[in-house]
Amino acid sequence: MPLPVFRFAPSPNGFLHLGHAYSALLNFDSARAGGGRFLLRIEDIDATRCRPEFEAAIYQDLGWLGIAWETPVRRQSEHLDLYREAVEKLAAQGLIYPAFESRAGIARLVAQRETEGPWPRDPDGAPLYPGSATLAPEQHARVLASGAPFAWRLDMAAASARAGGLSWTEQGEGPDRQTGTVTAEPQAWGDVILARKETPTSYHLSVVIDDALQGITHVVRGQDLFWSTSVHRLLQKLLNLPEPVYRHHRLVLDDAGQKLSKSTRATGLRELRAAGATPAEIRRLVGLP
Repeated sequence: MPLPVFRFAPSPNGFLHLGHAYSALLNFDSARAGGGRFLLRIEDIDATRCRPEFEAAIYQDLGWLGIAWETPVRRQSEHLDLYREAVEKLAAQGLIYPAFESRAGIARLVAQRETEGPWPRDPDGAPLYPGSATLAPEQHARVLASGAPFAWRLDMAAASARAGGLSWTEQGEGPDRQTGTVTAEPQAWGDVILARKETPTSYHLSVVIDDALQGITHVVRGQDLFWSTSVHRLLQKLLNLPEPVYRHHRLVLDDAGQKLSKSTRATGLRELRAAGATPAEIRRLVGLP
């Protein structure tokens, strides 16, 4: 039986906080308990927000917590060609299409739709994409050649029909206490963005490719990503990628009961360390032995 492989995959767009510490320690502890491997991945595809100083701080904070990881560390920005190949594969199957509306244009379309009644939202509360794959292929080619900005969107109806029914094995717990075998509902997300003209990937696409290439067997992450797993299972099916086991854990919340933000200085690991906190105290704060 192969050894279990766990990973912690932060984005270097801010300093780590207690929520990150909980997730990283949970993955590290699980790997050690199962005699498996622990990997660190830097998800730095957002070139406008990710900065070297935040990446350096990730290594410092994790090392201070007593977490050790295998090297070299995978950095997504070094593998954009792999994500681009996946986009081309989906395009060849007719499962994605270029959408040319700006964010403001999409907001106007949603507002127009809502004059006729409530417009559906995705599990995160954002309105579903109100457009559709209406341009003919020759029109796509013409607009793409013009240099106009665009996003590659998944044709959810076609992709879902191609994939058929999907589920995943949940060893944690979803927002409504879902556990065991969970039925995937990717349609709830609408025609999600998989890449943009300036960035040949998205979180949804790169995470499933990286998990497969790194041999991740157990994805342990926060409950806020529970329903994103529906999209990930769909992409795994379409790209013929292996399916890991999932464990979604509770979130570490602030005093107001809200999910922690990287701007929440009171729970930042750097601030807590500067105030004299020890790694053992961090474990206690997040509820780990």
